[in-house]
Amino acid sequence: MSNFFSPEFGYPALFLLSFLAATVLPLGSEWLLVAMVAGTFSAPTSVLVATAGNTLGACTTYAIGIWGGSYLVERVLRMDAPSQDKAYRFYNNWGQWSLLLSWVPVIGDPLCLVGGVARVRFISFLSLVLIGKFLRYAALAWLTLQAM
Repeated sequence: MSNFFSPEFGYPALFLLSFLAATVLPLGSEWLLVAMVAGTFSAPTSVLVATAGNTLGACTTYAIGIWGGSYLVERVLRMDAPSQDKAYRFYNNWGQWSLLLSWVPVIGDPLCLVGGVARVRFISFLSLVLIGKFLRYAALAWLTLQAM
């Protein structure tokens, strides 16, 4: 049996891999997008499917930050209330723009987690993450088409 995460399984494989890659699992979805665009799949559709999966995966990490954030902040980081308030104010004023970099390997998933812990408004979170992830996949598809 073939590996599910291959171009022959098309858009469902791309969506699932993109979703999983945006969680804390150490996966990447870029290779599958490039393989599909270089093959017979539609570049715009591939970009939209990968963006949707990756954005929903980031929303899952954001939810973990919201629901598990107090444990992380109080028990693991051992931050007192004044330090928490100061960190939340700073992140909500300036740090939320870092969510545009949620596509960057290694730092992207923690940025989404911190967005949840800091309780960034969901619409702001979603907008910034969606823009960053879409631009990354669109650039990869464009570069792939230019190389062909």
